[in-house]
Amino acid sequence: MATEDAVTLERLRPELWRDPWWRICNLYHIVNERNQVVKFTPNAEQADLYHSLHTRNLILKARQLGFTTLICILALDQCLFNKNFSAGIIAHNREDAEKFFRTKVIYAYDRMPDAVRQAVSVVKKTESQVTFSNGSTLYVSTSFRGGTLQLLHVSEFGKICRKYPEKAKEIVTGAFESVAAGNMLFVESTAEGMGGYFYDYTIEALKLAREDAALSALDWKLHFYPWYAKDAYALPADGIHISDKQHKYFRDLEAKNGITLTAAQKAWWVKKKAGLMNDMGREYPGTPEEAFEQAIDGAIYGEQMTRIRELGRITEVPFTAGVPVNSFWDFGVGDANAIWLHQRVGLQNRWLRYMQDHHKGLEHYWRWLKTWADEHGAIFGKHYLPHDAEQSIQGEQVTNRSEILDKLGMKTSSQVIVPRVLSLDIGIDLTRRALVSDNWFDREGCAEGIKCLDAYQFEWDEKLGRWKDNPLHNWASHGSDAWRQFAQGYKPGGDVSESLSAFKNRKRSWR
Repeated sequence: MATEDAVTLERLRPELWRDPWWRICNLYHIVNERNQVVKFTPNAEQADLYHSLHTRNLILKARQLGFTTLICILALDQCLFNKNFSAGIIAHNREDAEKFFRTKVIYAYDRMPDAVRQAVSVVKKTESQVTFSNGSTLYVSTSFRGGTLQLLHVSEFGKICRKYPEKAKEIVTGAFESVAAGNMLFVESTAEGMGGYFYDYTIEALKLAREDAALSALDWKLHFYPWYAKDAYALPADGIHISDKQHKYFRDLEAKNGITLTAAQKAWWVKKKAGLMNDMGREYPGTPEEAFEQAIDGAIYGEQMTRIRELGRITEVPFTAGVPVNSFWDFGVGDANAIWLHQRVGLQNRWLRYMQDHHKGLEHYWRWLKTWADEHGAIFGKHYLPHDAEQSIQGEQVTNRSEILDKLGMKTSSQVIVPRVLSLDIGIDLTRRALVSDNWFDREGCAEGIKCLDAYQFEWDEKLGRWKDNPLHNWASHGSDAWRQFAQGYKPGGDVSESLSAFKNRKRSWR
């Protein structure tokens, strides 16, 4: 159906007709935030993205910037003005996928100039696919495997990675591989905590960006849009109180980014923060790192890790000569082993290093401990092992891990076998309490372990649409379980903490 400002084919100059950006700015209509039908006019962030595209585009964003709308229109445009073009749009659930298709693709097509729709008509349409007379097809789904795509858009990939890790793997191994090198791949999301493909891709892309490295067709280009880049995010500053803590945030942000914030921007952030609270950094990040450091729904230790960051306790932690170094272990059965190194200095628990590896024998881990100790001139205190250290395992002879480590040099007199808790919820409750005590983590030495504590989460129940009571067993489990040995077993100056007995008959209190 033609609109008043529709431009017909006859009135178009060829040089404009061949320009995708001109078409995007002139031929498409959307429903705006006031529920009005308007011609699609890209905002500053959308224009910046379009004019700085790479083959693989990773978009870490604040809310309400309209990237999904832009990419849906771009996908539709490429299908209409290229023969045999295939485009795919993946959302984190079927409802969103069909909504994108209905409200952003079909809606825009139905309101294009008559001449365009006559030249390229619809020959097949379902709730998740439209095929045009020029042989092009646009698909929407929650995944994609098989065939070849010239353009793929994955919306809220961070959320997919967090709630549906197997689906995320299917997208990476299936949908991403369907996009040949040199074609267009878009992944956009708000941050959903540390860990998962979206986090890993973002950190690598951020590193390349900061090094100003040349990108290959298979490298991800990071497009980051902080909250302060949008002019609309401002309020009159009169009467808005800014706390000392908030002033520090602004000073740090300006020091790291060279940005001088206006009083109106600061006022907007303060009021928005009052409503979103701990979700502010995820929804409206100032830096990429800030986006991922926020507590997320379903994060078991999210509140505690947020508190640790607020207190500035993820920093550079020095090794103190002469103070014993304790180790805390988790054994993976055919999986990962994890070890934390710790010193008790005064009233502080100082976490120096974290180590995790896969499919290695105990000799490998003990050798790592000894090498680290020799390099630092460290003396060992106690080694806290999980309860299964004394369970028999089959090797060259029937033995257990405690005996194997004893033969390697970790004498049983230095081992503390941490008793098994009555139920995992007791261990989680103990860990939450222990985390908010005086703990300091070395930012570099414990980086991977910190990620584990951040990313340890409950399992998502897709049918019920809520978090289950049991933790998800994934890559973050082993580092979290190793630290839990500290909460369950450590007592300054002693062996096993008396806190276990206090929780022996405790009911489920952590949900």
